[in-house]
Amino acid sequence: MAVKLHRCRVMVSKWRGHPCWKVQKALDGAGIEYELVKQPALRRNRDAYERLTGYRVLPAIELEDGTIVREESDALVARIRDGRLTEKTLG
Repeated sequence: MAVKLHRCRVMVSKWRGHPCWKVQKALDGAGIEYELVKQPALRRNRDAYERLTGYRVLPAIELEDGTIVREESDALVARIRDGRLTEKTLG
């Protein structure tokens, strides 16, 4: 089973500054297999996502063991590029 990338549902254009797109592109670049889990566009509609992750903000990565990795997109990209995706986070 691959990791799961929880990202926004609507990405009409792959704008390079969009947080979800930056993380998805980093996963692609690192050759990491992932399953897309598209979340509602509006934060107020992300109740199930919040129950799972503790957040309403996207993106987040769910590791194979169920661990949620949620940081700002630039930090997630750096973690992916440095090969530290599976390191546990502090909070």
